[in-house]
Amino acid sequence: MRQVRLSTGALEYEDTGGEGPTLVFLSGLFVGGSLWRHVVADLRRDHRCVVPEMPLGAHRIAMDPDADLSSPALAALVGEFLRVVDLHDVTLIGCDWGGAQLVAAHGHAERVARLVLLPQEAFENYPPGLPGRMAAAAAKVPAGVTLALQTLRVRGLRRTPVNFGLMSKRPVPDQVMDAWLAPALGSAAIRRDVVKYLRGTRRGEYVEAARALSSFSRPALVMWAPECRMMRPGFGARLAEALPQGRLVHVPDCFTLVPEDQPELCAIEIRAFLASS
Repeated sequence: MRQVRLSTGALEYEDTGGEGPTLVFLSGLFVGGSLWRHVVADLRRDHRCVVPEMPLGAHRIAMDPDADLSSPALAALVGEFLRVVDLHDVTLIGCDWGGAQLVAAHGHAERVARLVLLPQEAFENYPPGLPGRMAAAAAKVPAGVTLALQTLRVRGLRRTPVNFGLMSKRPVPDQVMDAWLAPALGSAAIRRDVVKYLRGTRRGEYVEAARALSSFSRPALVMWAPECRMMRPGFGARLAEALPQGRLVHVPDCFTLVPEDQPELCAIEIRAFLASS
């Protein structure tokens, strides 16, 4: 992976290169950029695919000790990343973490030409579902995140509803999830970053962001999963309505992690959206 130095620390990222349109992919808490591996394998044929490893627990390089890692600060970090790496006319694609919304809502989208929102935190749904509420509660207790992570050392416990069971309809391969969890399991500094994020993000953050999405007048695709129990089914339509050029597509037979459950269909819908916008 490549590495870039930003104002609050170093960020690793994958960049397939190429002359095609630029796609930037964001993922969520304890979910590494390899979530997009199958989608990138398809789209890289005629697109430049860039996947930053956001400091949300699956990152291998801890941020600076004084870094602000609240969701608004991470949205600003995405905007800084686009500038420093000099990416233009980007299609910003997000899943699980609602950061793509925040980039658009908080004025960091000058280099973003299109927005694609997969199931993610939105409106009143923060922290999202049982896993989100448990993570937020653990962050309030000293060493709570450290203790909560211990159950994830046991592969058989990862599919429980309090962990990743509600995230994907099909199990994430063990070796992929091992790589997502290894940084937080092995580094106190990475866990510190996670706690900063969880403590620094306010409950009403996404309600306020939704109001500001009316200022994003560029094409937007909301790709939602009606069967998802963690990211509320009706919120996809609400997000599409909040965006002036929002369009809603329902993806069947999947939960939050659409790129894991339905990677082929995910790539098809992104490709069709780019062709029509």
